Amino acid sequence: MDEMVLRAQRFINTIYGNVPGITKVAEDGITGWATMGALTRCLQHELGITALSDKFGQTTMSTLQSTWPSIGPGTGAPANLVRIVQSGLYCKGYDGGQIDGIFNDRVAAAVQKLKSDAGVSGVYPGADMVPKVFKALLNMDAYVVVSGGNPVVRSIQQWMNDRYVNRAGFFIVPCDGHFSRDVQKALMLAVQFELGMSDSDATGVFGPATQAGLKANTLSVGSSGPWVRLFSAAMVFNRRDGVTFTGTFDSHLSRQVRKFQAFVKLPVTGKGDFQTWASLLVSTGDATRKGSAFDCVTEITPARADALIAAGYRIAGRYLCNVPDTTLNKMIQPGELAVLAAKGLRVFPIYQTSGESVDYFRYAQGVVDAFAAIEWARRHGFRSGTRIYFAVDFDALDHQVTSNVIPHFRGIANMMNEHARGYKVGIYGPRNVCSRVSAMGLTSASFVSDMSSGYSGNLGYPMPADWAFDQIATITVGSAAGKIQIDDNIASGLDEGQSRFNPGTVATGLDVGFDMSKRGALLQDARNYLASIGVPEEGGSDLFDKDNATLGCNTTTEAFDITLTHDKLITGLARRLKMRKALIQAPILWEIRKWNPADLAADNLVRSHYTGGPIGTNDCSTGPAQIFAATAIKARNHAIQKGIISGAILDPADETDLWAVWQKLQDPSYNITTVAYVHIWGAAEIGVARPGLATGENNTRRILARYNGVNAAAEQYGRELLGLYKVFEKYNAPLRAG
Repeated sequence: MDEMVLRAQRFINTIYGNVPGITKVAEDGITGWATMGALTRCLQHELGITALSDKFGQTTMSTLQSTWPSIGPGTGAPANLVRIVQSGLYCKGYDGGQIDGIFNDRVAAAVQKLKSDAGVSGVYPGADMVPKVFKALLNMDAYVVVSGGNPVVRSIQQWMNDRYVNRAGFFIVPCDGHFSRDVQKALMLAVQFELGMSDSDATGVFGPATQAGLKANTLSVGSSGPWVRLFSAAMVFNRRDGVTFTGTFDSHLSRQVRKFQAFVKLPVTGKGDFQTWASLLVSTGDATRKGSAFDCVTEITPARADALIAAGYRIAGRYLCNVPDTTLNKMIQPGELAVLAAKGLRVFPIYQTSGESVDYFRYAQGVVDAFAAIEWARRHGFRSGTRIYFAVDFDALDHQVTSNVIPHFRGIANMMNEHARGYKVGIYGPRNVCSRVSAMGLTSASFVSDMSSGYSGNLGYPMPADWAFDQIATITVGSAAGKIQIDDNIASGLDEGQSRFNPGTVATGLDVGFDMSKRGALLQDARNYLASIGVPEEGGSDLFDKDNATLGCNTTTEAFDITLTHDKLITGLARRLKMRKALIQAPILWEIRKWNPADLAADNLVRSHYTGGPIGTNDCSTGPAQIFAATAIKARNHAIQKGIISGAILDPADETDLWAVWQKLQDPSYNITTVAYVHIWGAAEIGVARPGLATGENNTRRILARYNGVNAAAEQYGRELLGLYKVFEKYNAPLRAG
């Protein structure tokens, strides 16, 4: 908490708290967009603007320019206008005086320091606050190197501000040492200014005039001046190691250009030619480049394959499945892979059902997607070694990558490693998304959606180091029967796709997702059954029930709905292991329904044991399906040894392993998948065949009983859960048959 920022916030609330359009800000002493937006509104109010906005836009700029083009000692600026300057300085980390409306020496020195930090002290000498510096003051941009910032990048930012700030459409960019969307836009404007474009023509769009200008300004060894400055700046922004910000195109820069050209698969000339400029300035690069790979949503027939091969293509990206509840048939069609193989086209698979908004992405969905992708890949016959590209098809902001996308891919990676280690995980998405997920070790190659050049995840970010395919343009290839629309992709050579395929495997008799229109009927049957064995909808009167089944904190309906929440996961798991999903559903619903304060106390004792508490125990049943860590370890070890899943063998007697697994069991996805492994292990323990699609009623009962133990109480457990299993099967069976 900063005391002077707090005073700035109090100034806003005290002076402008009752002004329509200015909302009071939190008085927490922390600079943020809310405070900066409020200061902008305060400025607009002082300028007589009635339509207030957090944005320091053209109206604010022009009104300030005409009313107070200079605010400083002797300018006669109103005290509140000076207080806004002082408040902004404090929020920016400069000494703003006492927020007393007096433009004293301290304020003057702070304004001069701000101008110097932003690189505009030569353009705007002296201590007066001028409109463009005022705009820079009232935002969250930094003008000093911040964490992770590059001093060379900062020097470029300062140079750009100094050279171009007097152009109408150019505003002071941050000087924080980070390449960003705003800096990328400023660089494009700078190129257009150097091309001689007027302020009205310089829009920052990489259009025909800009492209023509760059084609006429090829740089080579011996070139010098602003063009080389901009080119070397673009190289630095694209994180090319060994490049300095320079005005001379020397042999060293030429060598670095060659490396960049080789990296992005351009002709290696060592010159600053048009294609190199384009790849540095926009994510698509030169969108007219001819790729050797492509992706499409259309079946590739023999005629289309011939047209694609004639056009120089050799690798095809095709979708594993369709999007549920849509009419677009984009998936690989029966016999299509055989056609591609016969024609000599290689294939890489793409998995996407949705993925078009941040809400889709989370760990649990990643687990579900992994199960589905494995099944579809095997259904089409993709062999071990195939890389599946999972799509992130929206403009994910950086914080959304952290909060949603990375956990999603952690779920994918965990399940792929556990159930299909032979398949590799790739990612399709904007540059920043691909780079960040790859940096976490969750993917091994990137299919970059560079065609979405306006995405914030592409603007201001370099090409991922592990890029395999670069999607740059939608084009049409061929004619008549061979005509097909594709997305043109540049291939790096990291992934050559697949050319040989196994016969497709389509399992029959597997369970499918639940039809939610049947929810009410299934719930009522579940409630009726549980009530018939002494488990009412909620609470209960049997205080001596050894299993505490009627003392649960969850109602039957709550337990039921929680179980259905995980239906996609349970379905995918059951299909993968070829067992009945009711075998997984029954203990989950039962254990959630019976969860009670004793379970909470047991959990707390385990936490106490491992975190230095006064008393504790090293294990207890825990999580949605109430599984002991030791049981989970034994079950997973058995599944690993039988080749059902992959993983490390752990020791159920080792407290390090116990604690690690116990904590994992708090995650519903890990807990629920473990239920299936416990059943497989339990069946082996009692000499029953591995649970499958045709497991009989008696063995099902015995497997369910073993889930609880091997005593008389467990036998009762098995009988009771068999009835619940039958309730689920009453609804599951017709759905899979249909």
